Amino acid sequence: MSTQATQLLLPRWLIPMTPGCPVLEGHALVIEGERIAAVLPRDEALSRYASAQRVELPEHVLIPGLINAHTHSAMSLLRGVADDLALMDWLNNHIWPLERQWVSEDWTYQGSLLSAAEALRGGVTYLNDMYFFPTAMARAAIDSGIRAGVSINVIDFPTGYASGPDDYIAKGLAAYEQFKGEALLDWTSAPHAPYTVSDETFVKLRELSLKHDLQVHCHIHETQDEIEGSLKQYGLRPLARLHKLGLLDERMIAVHMVHLSDEEIALIAQQGVHLVHNPSSNLKLASGVAPLKALEAAGVNTILGTDGAASNNRQDMFSEIRAAALLAKGVTGDPLTVSARTALEMATVRAAKAMGRGADLGTLEAGKLADVVAVSLGALECQPVYHADAQLVYVAGREHVSDTWVGGRQLLKNRTLTSIDVPALLARTEDIVAKMRAGR
Repeated sequence: MSTQATQLLLPRWLIPMTPGCPVLEGHALVIEGERIAAVLPRDEALSRYASAQRVELPEHVLIPGLINAHTHSAMSLLRGVADDLALMDWLNNHIWPLERQWVSEDWTYQGSLLSAAEALRGGVTYLNDMYFFPTAMARAAIDSGIRAGVSINVIDFPTGYASGPDDYIAKGLAAYEQFKGEALLDWTSAPHAPYTVSDETFVKLRELSLKHDLQVHCHIHETQDEIEGSLKQYGLRPLARLHKLGLLDERMIAVHMVHLSDEEIALIAQQGVHLVHNPSSNLKLASGVAPLKALEAAGVNTILGTDGAASNNRQDMFSEIRAAALLAKGVTGDPLTVSARTALEMATVRAAKAMGRGADLGTLEAGKLADVVAVSLGALECQPVYHADAQLVYVAGREHVSDTWVGGRQLLKNRTLTSIDVPALLARTEDIVAKMRAGR
């Protein structure tokens, strides 16, 4: 046995999320240092690891940490600022003007820290972020202890962060070099969207991705207006344009993808593109619903994200898991479309694959990083429990998450955050929002 600190988690149920593995009862999960040492029967674990720190979880189910595959963390400071609007109205007339006025390194850090706190309390151990000031997101992740995919975010017009695409890339690369090697951080090459990024910039970001071995993170086919605009400007639908530019492959994490033809679904399946479904945000902005039944049938690696708090407005992966399962059934008339287990896979093992982290994350098995979440099913609204996996999807919510570990470090203990000073965070948030209100 290792000389590292050993924790013995003893839940009622354990869902490893490895292919074909059922819900386990009477099992334990052993953490040594930052990794899972074993998943084994409870009695054997108690015998082999008699001196380990025991964490009794008698009414709980253990699952891998949830991965939010698309969010704009800093935008938690814009939660509820502009609701009940279509996407382009929301962006052009509300969000982008506010960002030009207020977004800074400190603003982005505070908003990102607020999102990290919300995530950890909701069983999320990894945020795949897309925003300006990547150094701020990197610092917030390190300070909170959460994992993050930090973006080298690029848009073709100037903002308070950068003057143009070359400036965005230079600043993003400087941030990447500054934080390269940080264990909690991955990095993505992140062109914002086909309607805000030129062919020349897309090619630069493709090359950046290849040179530094990064995934590519991009909004694509979010609205019908986007597609019509692309046809008018380029004579091609956005996916066809990106395919022509060489961006559709296993590095691409394509966000939204609401409006797809059968031919496009076949193309992204063939090219190994990962697709992030954002059901709540797409519904709230009236953008539409991604065709999950056809995507699943084609074998596309479909995963889940919340989008930012300005458009959702909850960064709640339990809500997204449930919405994904229910929407797919409702729009197809097929109750077998997106089962409870499939919906959980979309937020764990599939998402880890999309981030290029399948070897370390997404399942509970020996050798993987100990990103673990305990969900209590003991509350009266969660009783009785016939199938723990389905209960997580159709009954439980983020308020039932009791404990969260990232790399073996317990960041949420009995609903209390251990790495974030919550009163100080809320006071700072209140101060920032008061200034924004006064300045509008």
